[in-house]
Amino acid sequence: MQLGMIGLGRMGSNMVRRLMKGGHECVVTDLSADAVAALAKEGATGAQSLKDLVAALRPPRAVWVMVPAGNATEQTVTTLGDLLQAGDTIVDGGNSWFKDDVRRAKLLAPKPVHYVDAGTSGGVWGAERGYCLMVGGPDDAVKRLDPIFETLAPGEAGIAPSRGREGRKSTAHRGYLHCGPSGAGHFVKMIHNGIEYGLMQALAEGFDIMRHAGDAALPADQRYQFDLADIAELWRRGSVVSSWLLDLTAIALAEDPALDGFTGFVQDSGEGRWTLLAAIEEAVPAEVLSASLYARFRSRQEHTFAEKLLSAMRKQFGGHVEPPKK
Repeated sequence: MQLGMIGLGRMGSNMVRRLMKGGHECVVTDLSADAVAALAKEGATGAQSLKDLVAALRPPRAVWVMVPAGNATEQTVTTLGDLLQAGDTIVDGGNSWFKDDVRRAKLLAPKPVHYVDAGTSGGVWGAERGYCLMVGGPDDAVKRLDPIFETLAPGEAGIAPSRGREGRKSTAHRGYLHCGPSGAGHFVKMIHNGIEYGLMQALAEGFDIMRHAGDAALPADQRYQFDLADIAELWRRGSVVSSWLLDLTAIALAEDPALDGFTGFVQDSGEGRWTLLAAIEEAVPAEVLSASLYARFRSRQEHTFAEKLLSAMRKQFGGHVEPPKK
């Protein structure tokens, strides 16, 4: 297929590379002319503006927006809505709030330009591993883009479908899923990221406890000096807490055992807050997710080893860099 990609940051550029490797034709644009030029050298068609990108696409067009959530996405979608024609599709692959998706889909419907929200997980490793895609939007538009989703997704990646799934008609085992109508994809991605906060916090706190197991305040015969990098590596094999986050923790601790390269100032990207708003609206208790978000707030006032490990994990999976020290 042919796809336009707007936004060539850490994820957008690698998604284009994965799509081109899969045989798709990509037209790309970004605020950085250098980013556009770099992908043009690799086989993409560069465009200097949104108008040029739309002009280079054949109808029915498909344009994937991979820019920061908020004003940048809002302005891009609004401009595209004026440039595109009936039957074209906008895909928002960023981390937008699902209620914004519902609103945008309604605004574009009279044209009609289709709006698809695609929650995308995979971070800086996605070019190699593939991207887990949580998709919302109208059936016909999503079905037409299936070759794009299939190429971006990891596929089965050596993981057999869960026992009991025999007979299910679903693409979930291939790493992408049409979750429902407009907003459904980003709703699922929102909860995914909220859970991610809790998992990361549990790992960070556990390793912090082990780090302090040798403190002088403890009885001498109950002090332990643990090699945290070795324990993380140990748990990757056969443990019930093994996970990709643990894999990244092991890498971070192997590279910097004391995490001296991190202050422990941990950002939150919005989805954790939105997850709690959804929990409040649904009257669903979410104690762990709430505590993990508040821990990130506290990290901006005082820093612990646990927060340094959270920051290290964020750098490993998403390339997120701490704010400069003040």
